[in-house]
Amino acid sequence: MKKLTKELKDFLMEGQVFPAHPLALNEDRTLDEASQRRLTRYYMESGAGGVAVAVHSTQFEIRDPNINLFRKVLELAADEIDKAKLDRPFLKIAGICGPTEQALEEAAIAVELGYDIGLLSMGGLQGWTEEAILERVRKVAQVIPVFGFYLQPSVGGRIFSYDFWSSFVEIEGVEAIKCASFNRYQTLDVMRALANSSRADDVAMYTGNDDNIVADLLTTYDFQVDGLAKSIDFRGGLLGHWAVWTKKAVDLMQQVKQAKASKDYHHLNALLSKGVKVTDSNAAFFDPAHDFHGCIPGIHEVLRRQGLLKGIWCLNPDEVLSEGQAEEISRVYDNYPELNDDTFVKSFLAKDNA
Repeated sequence: MKKLTKELKDFLMEGQVFPAHPLALNEDRTLDEASQRRLTRYYMESGAGGVAVAVHSTQFEIRDPNINLFRKVLELAADEIDKAKLDRPFLKIAGICGPTEQALEEAAIAVELGYDIGLLSMGGLQGWTEEAILERVRKVAQVIPVFGFYLQPSVGGRIFSYDFWSSFVEIEGVEAIKCASFNRYQTLDVMRALANSSRADDVAMYTGNDDNIVADLLTTYDFQVDGLAKSIDFRGGLLGHWAVWTKKAVDLMQQVKQAKASKDYHHLNALLSKGVKVTDSNAAFFDPAHDFHGCIPGIHEVLRRQGLLKGIWCLNPDEVLSEGQAEEISRVYDNYPELNDDTFVKSFLAKDNA
């Protein structure tokens, strides 16, 4: 069983920015390897704590046998990270999905390529019982440490019970959970289950609630457990939203940590107001107005404008910007110039192309 090193586990628990890595394509929808590698370098240069590869933002179609890019995108990111020889920790997170046999195969590939942890999607298993899904988690955790993933129902996930999460967090090898339920009631189920478990201090909670990023990071969840107070926090975030404007996301994460440590309530209030701007920007990128149809092209459009991608092409030619989405992205660019990292990206590209 592969385990996280103490250094990486401590790093995970400290709270990091984990972008969900997009897929760079040429106009003919073949892999743009140079841009794919450049994106990985951008995330490292931005100060992110790691990257999640072969996840939703990387497009699930990479697993189609006719496309066959799953191993390739994992290899490219791992190679760039290894070549960088960073003098700090950097987590390599591999997206894992599908029925048990597929998930185990993907976990084995991730371990072979040097990945530290697997983000285990539970999407697409609607007909499975909760116990069957828990058994799948147990088997995958025997191969690679698990980053659990509570995916919102509107994009292929399902609702799980409090009892499910109570069992989930007790599984040895579960090191973290990304909560992307987009629903405070469902979020609360996971936080309460962890607080009441024997591993409350061993599992790192990460927000994936794109509509509530800053508030999630600032909020402490207080519970009574056997008559004693127990607090649970979101340590950091693993987000498609953080695939863009990443340097500013890293800055935001530091501001949140400083505000919580200092209990500076004026700063906390200012961050909550900033969080509304982040959510408005996310609405432009992720396209909830059209049931998230344009979420991946929206990410691509920002990266294209910055010069990090050549275009917004997706493996599925039907995945395009929704009507009015480009204008919405322009609006949040104009309204919240302090949130973009265009100046940083310009400097990064000049250095990267030198």
